[in-house]
Amino acid sequence: MSSKSVLKSLLFWIVVAIAAGIACSFFFPTWLARVFVTFNGIFFGFLGFFVPVLIFALITPAIAGLGKGAGKWLGITAGIAYGSTIVSGLIAWGVSAALYPSLLGNQTLITAVDDIDEGALSPYFEIEMEPPFAVLTGLLLAFCVGVAMTSVQSATMHKFFEEFESVIMKVVSSFIIPLLPVAIFGMFLSLGMNDNLGSTMAAFGKVLVLAIVMTILLIIVQYLIAGAIAGVNPFVALKNMLPAYFTALGTSSSAATIPVTLRSTLTNKVDENVAGFVVPLCATIHLSGSMMKIGLYTFAIIFMSNMDVSPALTLGFILMLGIMMIAAPGVPGGAIMAATGLLASMLGFDDNMVGLMIAAYIVIDSFGTAANVTGDGAIALVVNRFASGKLEGVHAAEEDRR
Repeated sequence: MSSKSVLKSLLFWIVVAIAAGIACSFFFPTWLARVFVTFNGIFFGFLGFFVPVLIFALITPAIAGLGKGAGKWLGITAGIAYGSTIVSGLIAWGVSAALYPSLLGNQTLITAVDDIDEGALSPYFEIEMEPPFAVLTGLLLAFCVGVAMTSVQSATMHKFFEEFESVIMKVVSSFIIPLLPVAIFGMFLSLGMNDNLGSTMAAFGKVLVLAIVMTILLIIVQYLIAGAIAGVNPFVALKNMLPAYFTALGTSSSAATIPVTLRSTLTNKVDENVAGFVVPLCATIHLSGSMMKIGLYTFAIIFMSNMDVSPALTLGFILMLGIMMIAAPGVPGGAIMAATGLLASMLGFDDNMVGLMIAAYIVIDSFGTAANVTGDGAIALVVNRFASGKLEGVHAAEEDRR
């Protein structure tokens, strides 16, 4: 099954799981609900075990691949893409701090009840699954090995990590993704039976709308900046990119939208070699729209849960999440799958919080993807301002890498 089909199928089953979990919470007996609570404990335990390996398997070849191709222009483009993603996260942080006190008011988020006498659903049993290494350890190891591979051009190592990535993605596509809707069902079932569903849905409904609005405003800001640097009318340039935006809304896939993004970028009079280099590369590493959604969801949960997260930790989370985004395009369901490890290890999110993040992210996944690919056109305008006529033959090198 293609990644496009996987994404659409996953979205459908996530929506079904949410609706079914809410409906079943009104009549399910406690003994049956505890079966799904037990399943969720095992599933999210395995996810915690598996995510560090996933990060290492996906980020290592991604970083190693960046070492091939266009030399300094690749580094410049990657730096702009990373900077755009980080700025998006900082904007989400600022918007959350400014709006959530009034938007979410005194709403609180309680994703689990610990006291059985108050309605807690306890699992029948628990299984401890210690990860082979910590999330940050996996990220650091992936970075070190990936960077080293750019200098040591070992065909054997590149081949190994390509096959290792395929094996890990097989686990994702054949095991984690099919079971994810069951876990989402169990989470909403538990929320409903613990009487926490109404406040959670009301609060997150507002955040979902805010996320859609902010991804659109983010695109406008990107084109205002790109237009100023490139000396073009930002609104005309943005209008020319609308086919890519609406194609991404329908496909929820940056990779599937590349042909349309490339054609739209060329309409903005970007050099053919620049567009052919920047668009495929940014489809892999530029996820500012995804960062905006994850940031708004994360800060909403932190606010409603009254979690004590320092500014320094928040900034560190955003910077680390920007690196995690490199792995995101290889994970069906979007960047949130690559972010789950950081949410738990750095911010202390529990399984239900992570599950809520995944469900909310996938429901409007296409809006983040559309913002990502449209932003790629803005980056192409900036790079074209300085690199036009200097990237002969790079398109072919990039296609060989991909």
